[in-house]
Amino acid sequence: MPSFLHFYWPIAHKRKTSLKQLMWGMRRNPTGWSRHQLNAMHWLQRSALKSARAWRLKMALREVYAAARAHNSVDQAAADLRAWLSWARRCRLEPVKKLAPTLKERFEAVVRGMVDPRSNAFVEAMNGLLQQAKRAARGFRTSRNFIAIAYVRMSKLKHLPVSPFAPAAAK
Repeated sequence: MPSFLHFYWPIAHKRKTSLKQLMWGMRRNPTGWSRHQLNAMHWLQRSALKSARAWRLKMALREVYAAARAHNSVDQAAADLRAWLSWARRCRLEPVKKLAPTLKERFEAVVRGMVDPRSNAFVEAMNGLLQQAKRAARGFRTSRNFIAIAYVRMSKLKHLPVSPFAPAAAK
């Protein structure tokens, strides 16, 4: 076996496993990586693959967002985002180059979103509960019944029976 192949053999031999670890490693936060993902990601960082450049850009954007939350300054967040956008426009990755003009077009709103700690997660959770109620009320005849099911689902009452046909739990 040639000497250069000796170095690459473990990676080439376990290519499917390594690529799977890379895929999941790139999606997770680096603090939650397993030992195998850590080794795979270190290999990725030393490689010249497009996925390595994309991952570095993603992590840099995460750092820009984290810094904006930490210092809570619109001016600093705008400067950091402009620097990242400059890097993204110069990179040779088409999806990232496509993202850069989109962020630039909505620059002020993106910066406001970076600094503002509010989220629409609560509204999205309520929407999910309403969608569940809508599916459950499909067999009912009127919108009044749907509204009643929505109120029951969204109120999260604990004393109600699981099924309307099941007896209530004794106290």
